[in-house]
Amino acid sequence: MRSLRQFRSFTSLLLVSLAMGCFVPASAEKTGQDGAGAYGTGRYPNLFVADGHTESEIHAKIDAAYQQLFHGDPQTQAIAFAAGSNANGPLVYVTDWANHDVRTEGMSYGMMIAVQLDKKAEFDAIWNWAMTYMYISDPKAPSYEFFAWSCKTDGTHNSEGAAPDGESYFAMALLFASNRWGDGKGIYNYHAEADKLLRAMVHRQPISAPGKYGPHTVGPMMHTDPPMILFVPEVMPDPFTDPSYHLPAFYELWARWGPKEDRAFWARAAEVSREFFVKTANPVTGLAPSYANFDGTPHANRFPQSDEFGYDAWRVASNWSVDWSWWHKAPAEQELSDRIQSFFAKQGIDNYGPVYTLDGKDKGATPGLTHEDHPAGLVGTNAVAGLAATDAMRARRFTEALWNTPTPSGQNRYYDGLLYLMSLMHLGGEFRIWNPR
Repeated sequence: MRSLRQFRSFTSLLLVSLAMGCFVPASAEKTGQDGAGAYGTGRYPNLFVADGHTESEIHAKIDAAYQQLFHGDPQTQAIAFAAGSNANGPLVYVTDWANHDVRTEGMSYGMMIAVQLDKKAEFDAIWNWAMTYMYISDPKAPSYEFFAWSCKTDGTHNSEGAAPDGESYFAMALLFASNRWGDGKGIYNYHAEADKLLRAMVHRQPISAPGKYGPHTVGPMMHTDPPMILFVPEVMPDPFTDPSYHLPAFYELWARWGPKEDRAFWARAAEVSREFFVKTANPVTGLAPSYANFDGTPHANRFPQSDEFGYDAWRVASNWSVDWSWWHKAPAEQELSDRIQSFFAKQGIDNYGPVYTLDGKDKGATPGLTHEDHPAGLVGTNAVAGLAATDAMRARRFTEALWNTPTPSGQNRYYDGLLYLMSLMHLGGEFRIWNPR
């Protein structure tokens, strides 16, 4: 039954959403320092319900995507693989199938998906693999207390460097696990592990060692002034950030649940990231660069797509939109979502490409990088922008485009699949804040 699709006015859509519990008017929401979003109200928008899909259909769709990516055919569908066990229990890794490696990005996303969907066994097995093979425990190693961002599937490190998006999702997933399931012992004392990681992200003193290209020095993952996530924690004369690493929705929770000495720091970091989104997103298209300076200007360097809207940058709109949905603290995030959805609507909801200049020139797929011409991951993050968008009718078009997109399979199923699944969860109300019990 799709009777909701017959409604043509925003008013009708609003009334139906109210009846289905998907929308809470501002006058009925809690206000104050915690904002008027889901953290304060406990209510999460379900854009699929607002578009006419039933709760059972939505749950089945999310579960089917999860089953395919985590338990599907190992050659064409799955990205998660069992790898035996050790003294801490079973081991599972999440692999970038196209590049034949295991990345902290995918491992931490996998843990977040598992805690949100109440898959404790999978959560623990992924965390066990990360701690067994990726965690750097040598106090003399430059990346001590962080995780090697890329490993072979046998656990051998491809790099000794760390990527802060992985640590950020590890920390948040661990805190949610602590709150949802309670803490265990050793590496399964989730809250203690999260606190240790959050402290290192802010306070880890620089450590140097000889490297392939000279001395290699790694410090904390957070820049102090402004308080902003770094692209990498390597100490360099010209540090910069990755807009898609900015997660103010998480920082607000760390300002409440993280190490007490750093709570004011994380609260300020959330404010800075919200201001940064406005600075770094193009004022017409809403597109953000893959890498940026602290003032939001594009950071052009030797990496592909540095100053373009590339694969990393797909996630930026999702980050600011989830922040709006959870906290309702930065109305500018609504303007940003309207801007980027307007841009992609003009490109064609069903046929836009993966890479653009910030002013909107289509660059096509980048040779040597593994994504489709119209990638499911970007379809997902553009739909998540609807959580903050004010044009409900246009947002519905992106919501339905995601609904009609099949779960990624084949060579490119890793990054696209993870973003796709998390986007389904965001729009279906199954990606939530798990508060302390």
